[in-house]
Amino acid sequence: MRVITQHSLGGPEVLTVEDAPEPRPLPTEVLVRVAAIGLNPLEARLRAGEMPLLGQPPFVLGWDISGVVEAAPGTWRLRPGDEVFGMPLFPRAAGAYAELVAAPALHLAHKPAVLSHVEAAALPVVGLTAWQGLVDLAGVSAGDRVLVHGGGGGVGHVAIQIAKAFSAHVITTAGRDKREFVEALGADEVIDHREVDFAGAVTDVDVVLDTLGGDTVRRSLAVLRPGGHLVTATSEDDPELVAAAGAAGLRFSGIAVDPDPVGLRGLVDLVERGALRVHVDRVFPFEQVADAHRALEAGHLRGKLVLTV
Repeated sequence: MRVITQHSLGGPEVLTVEDAPEPRPLPTEVLVRVAAIGLNPLEARLRAGEMPLLGQPPFVLGWDISGVVEAAPGTWRLRPGDEVFGMPLFPRAAGAYAELVAAPALHLAHKPAVLSHVEAAALPVVGLTAWQGLVDLAGVSAGDRVLVHGGGGGVGHVAIQIAKAFSAHVITTAGRDKREFVEALGADEVIDHREVDFAGAVTDVDVVLDTLGGDTVRRSLAVLRPGGHLVTATSEDDPELVAAAGAAGLRFSGIAVDPDPVGLRGLVDLVERGALRVHVDRVFPFEQVADAHRALEAGHLRGKLVLTV
């Protein structure tokens, strides 16, 4: 099979398409012939050596996949021919930048018929991050005021829709060029972060979902009501931030997204009800992965980037 690998850390040019042995599924695993692969900003950081999650090269990046089960020798959960999607093994290496992936059956779900493989591959990492932050950690419910930072991005655009599906009032930060996009997703209020300081424009928020980090997450403490909940995917290990939240009488949670069959089924339910759609900004062929990573690093995306195999 073909894989996208790298033998050194560096820019997008280190990614190369090579031949590799086909993986062999272990008991409880299936072999998936991959149709599409979702890309995430984390993968650009790993490629460049900014995080040691996968150790030293060579390694194969990627977690988001959608495809068809080719073999299921040791599990009853899935059968050959099933169309599936998921985020297997994260944060361990899943080797998803490949034509074939061996994955635990429990880390996959049946692909909704209303989603293409491209759309399904874009959903797991961002969908599970938003679901675990808003539903599992914050317990968002009807009437809650929810602030989603970066509503036009991968996690943000899904988070808006999940919060709306639970009947929350959703406020989001986004650039002027993304206002119509996030409003179409259901955002009730949009703050242009380039022109308005959200900390002076928003008050009495029940839940903040942060995926930006830095000064944004710290200033978010000021907009929460007493007892409000700050959920972050970027600063979960910051002891000063944790202490500041506690001193202000606020709840604090960090998301370390993990494979979650319950969350996947929740996302499928929202998709099938018409309450959730994933937006794909651009699609690249497998062989153009370096160009895809350049676009990933350039940012300013609406939703996700996807490779097709």
